[in-house]
Amino acid sequence: MNQSAADGKIRDKWIQKFLTHLATDRGASVYTQRNYRDALTEFCRWHSSPQSTVNSPQSEVHGPPAPPAVAWEKLSRDDFRNYLRFLGRNNLGRAAIRLRFSALRTFYRFLMRHGVVEVSPIKNLSLPKLEKRLPKFLTKQQMLDLLAAPVKWLETQQQRKGPGRPFSAVACLRDVAVLETIYSCGLRISELCGLRVEDIDRGEQLVRVRGKGKKERLVPIGEPALATIQNYWNALKEQPFGASPVFYAETRRRAPLKPLQLSRRLKQYLAIAGLDPALTPHKLRHSYATHLLDAGADLRSVQELLGHAHLITTQVYTHVSTERLKKAYDAAHPRA
Repeated sequence: MNQSAADGKIRDKWIQKFLTHLATDRGASVYTQRNYRDALTEFCRWHSSPQSTVNSPQSEVHGPPAPPAVAWEKLSRDDFRNYLRFLGRNNLGRAAIRLRFSALRTFYRFLMRHGVVEVSPIKNLSLPKLEKRLPKFLTKQQMLDLLAAPVKWLETQQQRKGPGRPFSAVACLRDVAVLETIYSCGLRISELCGLRVEDIDRGEQLVRVRGKGKKERLVPIGEPALATIQNYWNALKEQPFGASPVFYAETRRRAPLKPLQLSRRLKQYLAIAGLDPALTPHKLRHSYATHLLDAGADLRSVQELLGHAHLITTQVYTHVSTERLKKAYDAAHPRA
């Protein structure tokens, strides 16, 4: 979503309260907070525009001045039908449209709980359906190649001479541990960056994960991942403990690793492993789920491991496995 949608200060008191609620009560990720803030601000700009009911360019909605407050209780279903048509005329993708209405729907539930409105005008509004796309994932061999990439990068840096930014063996050990942990536990990138030392139970081989909405779950962690974490800690000047982050952003500064930093490092390692650098850290989570189901894990267990609130979210991975089986059948069976 266009960042300029949040350039101006939000003047709507209910949006301000809602964003505070997201951050404090629901523990929403920074990405959810940003997306919902941008979506609501964008709607306010559209609604306050004199051309809100005609086909006006999207740039007119994304102006820098802060949009005025909206009388949310006075809006009707037709207002949101007009907004939906406006988004469609501006060639916005289906996923982008649904994201905006997800923010509006959640916001109206908040308003209903606070007695601002009695019913949501968005309820049962027909939205464009998403195209069915299977999640991308790495094969087991590709995953092994990626896990080996930080060491290859370090070896390359050691052979290189001349000016340039010095390489860090400690950062390499950290990245090995990061990749192993994501794959071992199937973590979201925000969950991994939020891990604390006290969350890891080495004896039981369990990790306490803080997921979406402040929900916690216990996830098994493999011995290879635990060993790489310990190797990384051993390379630090001081062993982290207690509430310290498991993974530091830098070797000298004790701030936790940031999602953007992790994403950039992953692109580098994907290229080294001969894989698509456009793959995101979330694809490692897809690989985790797919490999578990391929090995015979039941769907309910995978749902709990991933921290999915609804089973239907997890079921997409069964389609991945089924599609692979179909391709193998078509390629090998003489009467396919």
